[in-house]
Amino acid sequence: MSKTTIIVLADPKGGEESLGRLFNALAAVYDLKQKRLDVQVVFQGTGTRWAGVVTQPDHPANALYRAVEDKVAGVSSACADFFGARADTDGNGFSLLGENAVPGTTGLPSVATYVAEGAVITF
Repeated sequence: MSKTTIIVLADPKGGEESLGRLFNALAAVYDLKQKRLDVQVVFQGTGTRWAGVVTQPDHPANALYRAVEDKVAGVSSACADFFGARADTDGNGFSLLGENAVPGTTGLPSVATYVAEGAVITF
């Protein structure tokens, strides 16, 4: 069976469009999870900033996030560094992903691995 990887790139500072992208990403994860399909979600780029936002109980997507929290693979290590999300990532228990050892960084998730495993969808 193949695995679907959903990558959230949308910045929470981007307003309603970004919230819509996060919501739809998490809803897709929820749908795949409910159908017992192999799925994971990764936060990358400015999307790493969601680690300090969506985990807040009063956030509109928090209930959906909690429903798929077990499908969160983690946060891009280098992106968390670059976009100031490292403290929120660490403080909220997100795993750091750095299999792609890009020079001069702490590493990024391996998109090549995700492609080899199955479908990759970005939001």
